[in-house]
Amino acid sequence: MLFLSQGLDNLFKKYFSLVVVLGMAIALLCFSPSAIAASSSAVTSSSLDAYVNQDLSGSDFSGKNLIEGQFTQVKLVGADFSNADLRGAVFNTCILHNANFNGANFGNGIGYLVEFDGADLRNSIFTEAILLRSTFNNVDATGADFTDAILDRIEVKKLCQTASGVNPTTGVDTRKSLGCS
Repeated sequence: MLFLSQGLDNLFKKYFSLVVVLGMAIALLCFSPSAIAASSSAVTSSSLDAYVNQDLSGSDFSGKNLIEGQFTQVKLVGADFSNADLRGAVFNTCILHNANFNGANFGNGIGYLVEFDGADLRNSIFTEAILLRSTFNNVDATGADFTDAILDRIEVKKLCQTASGVNPTTGVDTRKSLGCS
């Protein structure tokens, strides 16, 4: 019986990483442009707030409820998301240069391969957001809350260079939320 138990432990250890990688691949496929585009002939769905392969530069989403909205390969240069409710939203391979996220709540959101370069992130909430492979060049993150957010280490270092302030909604210090030293 001991031999069987050890064999199962070894089998579990051997294949655990394979299961994790397969799970991540399936999750990425669910958010791929082709999977979303194939699910509907319409590019924009009023019930889902899904935007795929569009140029929505300069669009005004300020103050809107975009909970769990989906943006895939969308160009949103200069778009206004100020005070928008983006909790659980997904931005996948989007360009958000100079976008306005002042006061927006992107808690529990996903931003994968997103360019936030030059964006206004003042007083925004990014708590528990997953922001992997996204860039934050020349952003203003004064008063932003990144508590428990997952970012690439190099991006955290960039944000820490200018991070300051306290988020007016959560009361959290921006530098502490980023883990700046």
